[in-house]
Amino acid sequence: MLAALVIVVVSLALVVGAVWGVFGISTRTEGFVVSLAGGALMVSAVLELIDPAADVAPLWAVATAVLSGAGVFVLLARWVARRLGRDSGGGLLAAVTLDGVPENLALGVVLISAGPKEAAALAGSILLSNLPEAAGGARDMVHDHSRRLVLGVWTGTAVLLSGAALLGHVALAGVDESVLALVEAFAGGAVVGSLATTVFPDAFDEDSFATGVATALGLLLALGLDRLG
Repeated sequence: MLAALVIVVVSLALVVGAVWGVFGISTRTEGFVVSLAGGALMVSAVLELIDPAADVAPLWAVATAVLSGAGVFVLLARWVARRLGRDSGGGLLAAVTLDGVPENLALGVVLISAGPKEAAALAGSILLSNLPEAAGGARDMVHDHSRRLVLGVWTGTAVLLSGAALLGHVALAGVDESVLALVEAFAGGAVVGSLATTVFPDAFDEDSFATGVATALGLLLALGLDRLG
């Protein structure tokens, strides 16, 4: 019950973000919040996904999983950019979905064995990143489509990503601990790949050097959530 509630709340941030984007968000505000979320996700990927995996599985296997996750993400992101264009609403939607699947799959896996404290940093970071990403995508899409259609599309995206999280939580329950660790490491690598290739570059384009401070704030936020209790 707790896992389902966390997953729904995190995914609903996409809908809230889309509403925010449809009815107005400045690019500077979006860039700052995206950087904040990126800093938080960077720490969460290490503390909640990669480091715990290294405690269970061999380091070489964890390293392979992290590099594989980053590599797969980069290849898929490159394909999406070439086919749809990074600046189009559809391209942004595809990019957010691509970012969100490994994040939410990892969240579902983490919630199998972790309590509220252990999952707080990862869930909070994903929620925080969903808001500005959906806002930016919805803002660009509304230029060519009706508000109702845009909000409907982003609601569907929220449902899709909730499904990814629930799939990770249900389908992988009972799987060997070392296998779960490698799944988390793979997802952690994909998150790092998304931060390096899409999140931070886009944020810098929108809010320039203020993103450095925002990223540090996000890092401290995730560290604080990880230390709760």
